[in-house]
Amino acid sequence: MVSKKYHAYLSGGMEYANNEGVDWRNEIENWIIQKLKHIVFNPNKESQKLLTKLLPQKNFRELKSTDIDTYINIAKRFIDKDSKEIALRSDYIICYWDESAQRGAGTKGELTLARYFKKPVYMVTNISRQQIPGWVLGCVTSTYDSFELLQVFLMKKYGYKNITSTGKKNDQRKSKIGKGLS
Repeated sequence: MVSKKYHAYLSGGMEYANNEGVDWRNEIENWIIQKLKHIVFNPNKESQKLLTKLLPQKNFRELKSTDIDTYINIAKRFIDKDSKEIALRSDYIICYWDESAQRGAGTKGELTLARYFKKPVYMVTNISRQQIPGWVLGCVTSTYDSFELLQVFLMKKYGYKNITSTGKKNDQRKSKIGKGLS
């Protein structure tokens, strides 16, 4: 029997984020692939693939000031691709909610879509829940104060049952000796 290959979607600020949110996405993507063996949709990488085809040697963000129509048409392509990924392929969404996500619109749309399609949303944030819009909170399945705490949850959820709350493997294994399984 072949086990299901889970798909994760990485949601969070890009337009207003430091380095478009590349750093946190690459770090958690690598961890998910290495530890959970899941497939990850990283919007930074997918956007770059499209921009390389459409705008070689040009800066997409500058188009907002210099060629708004082209900018909007490309943004629509991103929205379509990301929405399709969430609706049709993703099993869960990891959301990093910071000031850039709060300022932008894409993350809010992604979380709404995930909620509509009944995909769990695991949010990592340092922002107090009282400062997060109620709509966003209504889309979230669970929240974590750090990526480390999220990782502990994901390890437990996806089959790694011997993980303690500190994220370390629990060495208390049941002995097979005496149960006829030696």
